[in-house]
Amino acid sequence: MKRVIVCYKWVRDGADIRVDERTRTLNLDKAKWMLNEFDRNAIEAGVQVKAATGCELIGITAGARTENSAKDALSRGLDALCYLDDPLMERADSRTTSKVLAGMVEKMGGADLVICSEASDDEFAQQTSARLAALLGYASVTYVQGIEVSGEVLKLGRKLEDGIEDVEVEGAAVISVVPDINDPPMPGIRQILGAKKKPSTALSLAEIGLTGEQAEPQLRTESVLAPEVRRKKVQLSAGGASAADAVRSLVQHLVSDGVL
Repeated sequence: MKRVIVCYKWVRDGADIRVDERTRTLNLDKAKWMLNEFDRNAIEAGVQVKAATGCELIGITAGARTENSAKDALSRGLDALCYLDDPLMERADSRTTSKVLAGMVEKMGGADLVICSEASDDEFAQQTSARLAALLGYASVTYVQGIEVSGEVLKLGRKLEDGIEDVEVEGAAVISVVPDINDPPMPGIRQILGAKKKPSTALSLAEIGLTGEQAEPQLRTESVLAPEVRRKKVQLSAGGASAADAVRSLVQHLVSDGVL
């Protein structure tokens, strides 16, 4: 195995997103950007494959403000980084993202293995890895919990609801890994400083053979609203009711609401 590519996404930190209680709209003004939580597991999976095989490990990302992701991503064990930064990608759906990532992989000369995470923190569509495999013509394996490389064969464990499915793949593949495949470590000072010396290459849509029209998403988001929470404000102990009466009243309310 000579080259492994890890796909990751640069997303808004959900902890910084605020909700306007009057309009239920999201305020992103103070939301910092961060490496997608699930993709940290994907990068660490790549690092472990590199340790076992000595392969070249490259990270790729496509989105908005992706240049700012370089230090964090490279400090986690990648050898190099290739990023595409285009405002159009802020509206990207899974189709657009997969098409752009496929173009980036092909521009780099392909890979023996492409690792994706299960999903992104923001969309959680769980479509990119399968779409990417179809576009590249690679084998596709999802929900991977374990990776073992034996010569030219990938031995993978897929996490299912009722157990683990063992899969063997020979040839190029795109896999998506689940979060419990590993526990990614926090980069230390040495890794953070070393990230500055690693190569980071920018690509444009034109360089991967796409026009802005070809990268236009098929899905359009009309609005994003926070869920509306309404409380009944039922006081069970009103009028000095005893604890037993309050419990009976609670059970009656739960039954009438279909909870019990």
